[in-house]
Amino acid sequence: MVNDINDATCIATSIQQHNRPYRWKRWLKHSLYFKSAQHFFNAQQNQQLAQTIAQAESGHRGEIQIIIEGSLPSHLALRMDTRQRAEQLFAQYRVWDTEYNSGMLIYLNLCERRVEVVADRGIHQAVEGDYWHGLCQGMLPYFKQGQFSEGLGWAVAQLGQLLQDFDRDMPDTQGNELDNMPRLM
Repeated sequence: MVNDINDATCIATSIQQHNRPYRWKRWLKHSLYFKSAQHFFNAQQNQQLAQTIAQAESGHRGEIQIIIEGSLPSHLALRMDTRQRAEQLFAQYRVWDTEYNSGMLIYLNLCERRVEVVADRGIHQAVEGDYWHGLCQGMLPYFKQGQFSEGLGWAVAQLGQLLQDFDRDMPDTQGNELDNMPRLM
């Protein structure tokens, strides 16, 4: 599912509907989920993802940020779903604040087993409508096998290729605007 927000930001998700009526159920699930993202990612995998992001970002103006969250904070789980959380983190970590509106966020929530992709307007305008949904769907086979790092690495490589094709003739004069190290929450 792909949602446009005021022609400024694109949100893509791996599911078709968000279950808003079950907010109490979500709150309980997230409150009782004790595994943090650090449980699923070791330092070597984190470093490998950072290197993959650096390679994918070279030669163009696109910026990629990965945020992996074990569960929603309990004070947010009652009123927020993973899509809304991805939007919040996109703003909080200023992924939108790149010189060419070329920031992208891949948000993985381990408790809900959902992935969201948020792309700023500079990148969203460069892709076909179903690209973001296809990107999310492409990560799911990896995630189902517990290969979270590999799935994220695959998605980053796909985004790097997209950016190379789109932004090939436009040099990156700003350099690296976002930290390449995935954020584990």
